[in-house]
Amino acid sequence: MKILVCISNVPDTTTKIKFLDNFKKLDAAGIQWVINPWDELSLTRALELKDNAANGIQTVTVAHVGLVGSEPTIRKALAIGADNAIRINADPADAYFVAAQLANVLKIESYDLIFCGIESSDFNGSTVGGMLAEFLGYPSVSSVSGVIIENGQIIITREIDGGKEIVTSPAPVVAIVQKGIAKEPRIAAMRGIMMARTKPLKVVEPEAIESLTEVVNYELPKPRAACKFIDPENPRQLVELLQNEAKII
Repeated sequence: MKILVCISNVPDTTTKIKFLDNFKKLDAAGIQWVINPWDELSLTRALELKDNAANGIQTVTVAHVGLVGSEPTIRKALAIGADNAIRINADPADAYFVAAQLANVLKIESYDLIFCGIESSDFNGSTVGGMLAEFLGYPSVSSVSGVIIENGQIIITREIDGGKEIVTSPAPVVAIVQKGIAKEPRIAAMRGIMMARTKPLKVVEPEAIESLTEVVNYELPKPRAACKFIDPENPRQLVELLQNEAKII
């Protein structure tokens, strides 16, 4: 059995974001890029499954759509423990484009279990996993918080209102993963960092696929209002502000 983990290259959440060309283009200068947190947890769970020899996992591969500048992030995934990587050499224009490019590669390279993070921490679109499953004609399960393999069968736990649902699926299947799939992301050890330098990273040229959307412009969130201090002897004012201004009660 082989596992593929789709990863995104996203800005670190502590990065101060700037824009160029009248808020039409992201200023990438000085950004610290990291593996998308949901994808990092997916990778951790894939490696945990491989660690158990009874699961029969042969390889864990990571796949990414991005230009050469994203390779340090891919190498980090290899340092964490992935066996090899695929980079589709294209600018990830939108979710449709990314899913279509990944699907074209997966039609050639077959995998039994495909992990996709439920969303990326930059655009929060939550669409790539579902699109990828549709392109491939594979079953997909969303809101996945647990995956185990028993007797060659993939057993998936997913979050539902008021509880959890356990489903089984034939392989191949796309698991769209949320937090809870792993307790903490796995940290790369020094040995893994050294080994990552020589692990195979396959570069694939993209197919001619047109994006369905375009970014018109970005907009920064409005600055926070000044903090208001309420006299502790005046609870009525606090209630009025919460009702009429904050509108939370």
